[in-house]
Amino acid sequence: MGHEAQAILSIGLLVVVAKLAEGVGRRFGLNSVIAYAATGVLLGPVLGVVEISQELSVLLSIGIFVFFFLIGLDEIDISAFVASIQGRFFVAAIVSLLIAMLGALVVTTDLIIDFELGLSFTAALALSGVLALSSLGLVAKVLSDGGHLSKPVGIQIFSTVVIAELMALLVVGFTIGEHSEGEATVPSAARVLLLLGQIAGFTVVTWILSRKVAPPLMMFLQKYFNVPQLSFGLLLGGLFLMVILAEQIGLHGTIGALLFGAALSGLPHELKVDIMPGMRSVAGGLFVPLFFASAGLYFSLDFVNLPPWTIVALVLIPLAAKVAGAFIGSYMARLEIALPMAAGLMAKGVAEIALLLVLLQDGDISEEVFSLIVLVMLCYILIIPPIIDFTIRRARDPKHVRLPNVVPASLANFALDGVRVRAILDPSRSYPRPDITVRRFVDTWANSYQDDYVVTEKDNFVGIVSLSKLRYLPRGEWHKVPLRNVLRHDPLVAHTNDFIEDVLQSMTERGVTVTPIIDEKSGKFLGTVTSHDVLEHILSAARGEHLG
Repeated sequence: MGHEAQAILSIGLLVVVAKLAEGVGRRFGLNSVIAYAATGVLLGPVLGVVEISQELSVLLSIGIFVFFFLIGLDEIDISAFVASIQGRFFVAAIVSLLIAMLGALVVTTDLIIDFELGLSFTAALALSGVLALSSLGLVAKVLSDGGHLSKPVGIQIFSTVVIAELMALLVVGFTIGEHSEGEATVPSAARVLLLLGQIAGFTVVTWILSRKVAPPLMMFLQKYFNVPQLSFGLLLGGLFLMVILAEQIGLHGTIGALLFGAALSGLPHELKVDIMPGMRSVAGGLFVPLFFASAGLYFSLDFVNLPPWTIVALVLIPLAAKVAGAFIGSYMARLEIALPMAAGLMAKGVAEIALLLVLLQDGDISEEVFSLIVLVMLCYILIIPPIIDFTIRRARDPKHVRLPNVVPASLANFALDGVRVRAILDPSRSYPRPDITVRRFVDTWANSYQDDYVVTEKDNFVGIVSLSKLRYLPRGEWHKVPLRNVLRHDPLVAHTNDFIEDVLQSMTERGVTVTPIIDEKSGKFLGTVTSHDVLEHILSAARGEHLG
């Protein structure tokens, strides 16, 4: 049998057995990734039926790019991350990540104790980032399945893990491209700044193309040519072009795929409905099971040949640092839910295994280290979800509910799928008039959870006033300056039939907390939707009310 025929046979066996194993695993409540990895172990090291070949490696490379694209699309919320800077959720996430990475670096480097891993500094830093990573995908599934996304504690955990995952992924992505063989020193400051600039530049270019160019272009081409799955083909092709662009400027292709997916997370719902079912079918039916089955192909019990103290250190020290970081971060941020927050930040998922496979293929870690840590990650995937659910159910409601000022747009993907503006709009709400003074407005209308307010006159929209802008007006003049003098007249507007996730994404991008709702035909002002309204709508499920 030729090499190509053997590769096709291997792909067929891996996919068929992996999906069947997933079905069996679900009956016992096992995560699908465990079933996929077990398939690789069975067909590879155990039976010797499938081996890694050059042809199979090419397809696996495509799979990892598709996988990280979906992580970026579903889990990475850059707008919410930027809006959360200096907030308590940002503090909890960063403190947790820093302590976890420092603890992991004790093991992965020889700066304090030599555990005989033989890693370069950049490889050690990348591996510590993997060990410190928190999985939003796993957290979101646990919160959603347990009905916790409709509770303040669930929203707090979700918002914190959004930040922690993005930061850890950027750290790993930054270092994973720096895997010069034999390098054992810290990269120079100039190189660090250069790579940070490359990431920032690539992110900006990707964001512009994905947000401003791609959506209107795809909608125009779809209407003009009327070709089935045209948008899906353009998106898939664009993904591979972005991967190559990232590689050309010195970044790893996985970061290109991740940032491309994150940038496209704000696609209009109309395009998502057209594109994403096909993308998820291809990923879930072929690439994802094949990719994680390959992790099983590389798995080896030879990790038992590592020094015993190295095995113990790799398992226990990063775990202890992760627990300590999660608790300390929660307490420093004064979130009042330290135990469930710590459990949420402990979540590990499939991204860790994917990154480990990249490190293995790039020669940064050995098969022994890869196998040991994959086994640890699978244990996390099994153990942490019930712990998160248990700690949330046992947690008391915080005395002072502290919700994020800006709702993560990715939260809408899990909690508000398909909900339209008309489900949240309150037409009976009253609004300040433009002729009242700033002083009267602040005393009468301002509250602690909203920064922007719509101003109307005779039921017609006039503009928006922002509390953050009033600080530029001397307080001594507040009693004599009318509100109309400090209004913004170019707001984002929406219509009753728009999807809430699209409106929320736009509010997050523009850094506002309110959107005027206008009748699409008559242009009549109908009311407003605020970020607080979205949170209240999510929380209403906890009181037994229907979402949407």
